[in-house]
Amino acid sequence: MTASNDQDAALRIASGRKPFVEPLRLGERLKEIRLANQWTLGDVSQRTGLARSTLSKIENDQISPTFTAVQKLISGLDIDLPQLLTQPRTKTRTMGRRDLTRRGEGQQHPTPTYEHELLSCELAQKRMIPFKTIVRARRFEEFNEWVRHDGEEFLMILEGEIQLFSEFYEPLHLTRGDSIYFDSDMGHALVSVSEEDAVVLSVCTPRDGH
Repeated sequence: MTASNDQDAALRIASGRKPFVEPLRLGERLKEIRLANQWTLGDVSQRTGLARSTLSKIENDQISPTFTAVQKLISGLDIDLPQLLTQPRTKTRTMGRRDLTRRGEGQQHPTPTYEHELLSCELAQKRMIPFKTIVRARRFEEFNEWVRHDGEEFLMILEGEIQLFSEFYEPLHLTRGDSIYFDSDMGHALVSVSEEDAVVLSVCTPRDGH
């Protein structure tokens, strides 16, 4: 190696660029951090002061970030250097799992206000929890307290009509075919307002389950 090459190598080390070569997959790691926090490129741009186009090129390994850019990423994203340099998680191959639940064969879990039927109960380590519910409650006063649990919930009305009460919103009337997605750690309660008990399909997921 010539003296000139030695000097170039020293400058790369001093500038912080040497650790950020292709094998570290910095662009892929940056994208992983961004998606884990549900940030858009615009969000990261606002946090770091780096242009969206620059961030996109970094994520797609079209450019290597300068030492200054790395400092802005660490500061703006509130992470440390080791976090940024951690190798992206290896994508696991799908195992092709499945769990069939025939009509009426779910795990029954009745309560004073709801009659739940838990679905896909044989499958372990699910990222979603699906269940069908017959809404027995007819008045909000039948609930001793708000229903709340960690994560998020998707709900669709299969039969009848309901009134959805929630902690931060006015009551919402939902009919067959309507659906709603909400943070389930927000207090909520369902009441049937149709002649027959309403039936709803719900899918819950823990906050850290995506």
